[in-house]
Amino acid sequence: MTSTPHDTSGEPNPLRALSLESLRCRTSMKWRTYPADVLPLWVAEMDVPLAEPVVRAVTEALGLGDTGYPAGTAYAEALAGFAQKRWGWDGLAVERTAIVPDVMLGVVEMLKLVTGHGDPVVVNPPVYPPFYQFVGHMDRQVLEAPLGADLRIDFGALEEAFRQAVAGGRRAAYLLCSPHNPTGTVHTAGELAAVAALADRYGVRVVADEIHAPLALSGADFVPYLSVPGGESGLSLMSASKAWNLAGLKAALAIAGPAAAADLAGLPEEVSHGPSHVGVIAHTAALTEGAAWLDALLTGLDDNRRLLTGLLAEHLPAIAHRPGEATYLAWLDCRRLGLGEDPAQVFLERGRVALNSGIPFGSGGTGHVRLNLATSPELITEGVRRMALALA
Repeated sequence: MTSTPHDTSGEPNPLRALSLESLRCRTSMKWRTYPADVLPLWVAEMDVPLAEPVVRAVTEALGLGDTGYPAGTAYAEALAGFAQKRWGWDGLAVERTAIVPDVMLGVVEMLKLVTGHGDPVVVNPPVYPPFYQFVGHMDRQVLEAPLGADLRIDFGALEEAFRQAVAGGRRAAYLLCSPHNPTGTVHTAGELAAVAALADRYGVRVVADEIHAPLALSGADFVPYLSVPGGESGLSLMSASKAWNLAGLKAALAIAGPAAAADLAGLPEEVSHGPSHVGVIAHTAALTEGAAWLDALLTGLDDNRRLLTGLLAEHLPAIAHRPGEATYLAWLDCRRLGLGEDPAQVFLERGRVALNSGIPFGSGGTGHVRLNLATSPELITEGVRRMALALA
């Protein structure tokens, strides 16, 4: 399975389009959580204008007063077409999809379908903090299978976690982050097939959070979990949210493999009331007409990834950084700086730059920070300058 190479078709780099002054006019979490003297390079919002097809579709919907409840399969059809063109995957069957409010609420609903109260859910820390928050809130037990030193799945740890998870005949699930947040790891087809085989051996159900799927950078090919041998019993959550910066326009899709169709059919009908109809319109437009914009973004993110690597080598060489293969997030090991368990707090207090603390990401997060690369080169440069200033 191969991905489409980046073809910007003359689209300008959206990461260079907005000034700091205009960004500070935004009222979302990234720009309003901290005081104005803090440079925010933390939560997963991108400093970009929206793709023109998305703006047009939403504007037309508002002009028509088309702001009711979501209906139909246009979103699923758009994602199926995108998956075929982008990843060479023609196995996304529209009839095995359901609209859900967003990926994490979709994860919750999928876990409800395949596990019961108190059942274990295996995760690979360091991993997206809401995995812990949402799983715990729904009265499931989080069971960790930490990533290896290479920031890839450690299959020895995973098998041991599966063995513990199903002990005593319990039902269990594996919440797979693919591509992985915060490390940017893209799991290979071989790794995913090995996951499927292991899950089948132990009777563990796989629920894959694939929200970052469109954000595989040059040199990496995203592989849908449901496309690999043995993935037929899996459940996946996908969305245009991260790749086109649509977090405020809620909509996502739950997708079932052929052997999980009956599970998805058990999804309560009221779950489909949660997504935003305007969000569905926006996501559909992004997937059908936003490829050129996405490719321009990916080219810009490639540039920013190289820029950050160079800046860290020059100004903060003690930080260990393995550039990610996907997402717009950088996972930085700051333990050699001697800033304690939570260097993000030091960078905030002394450097006035906001990064995500590694601690909420679970085992392996202490002494780390997550930095958001989806901004202009100038702001990345300024962010590293402030980080270095915090050490002075």
